[in-house]
Amino acid sequence: MKTGLFKIVIAGVAASLLTGCGDTQSGVGKFFASRSNGSGPDEFAILPTKPLQIPEDVTVLPEPDLGGPNLVDPQPFHDAVAAMGGQPKRLDSTRINGGEGPLLTAATRFGTAQNIREVTAAEDQQFRDKNKPKLFERWFGTNTYFRRYEGQTLAARQELARMRRAGARTPTAPPPSGN
Repeated sequence: MKTGLFKIVIAGVAASLLTGCGDTQSGVGKFFASRSNGSGPDEFAILPTKPLQIPEDVTVLPEPDLGGPNLVDPQPFHDAVAAMGGQPKRLDSTRINGGEGPLLTAATRFGTAQNIREVTAAEDQQFRDKNKPKLFERWFGTNTYFRRYEGQTLAARQELARMRRAGARTPTAPPPSGN
């Protein structure tokens, strides 16, 4: 498992280094740039699949699912969890584990919205439509993202100080500068 992950990392680093070789009109850069919309290389086009394997017992194979994942499809989230010593199968589970019960209870104490993703996407689209970049910002391609969302950003240091003044425990935060 570790050698497979190591090979993937080496291949990614090599591909990243090769994209900088030469211009995109000739040479290696042309190969990578030709697969994208012109704004840069498509690094996700170079993702290898897992090798095909024949199981010892074909009755244990899952039912075919049209449009579903293949057994040989790359699963980067699962691979990352496995690389860090976790249990990738827990990503597929909808079962609540023992330590997650109190967290889930606290998070859902006021109820949950089943369509929260759609609601927040619609609200964000409405905000972006209302706060479009100005004429010169569009002409010169200025990134206005941070300026537009500045009012919705949490000031982390001030919030940490406020929580400490209120007496909340903050064990994972750095100690106060006076200590």
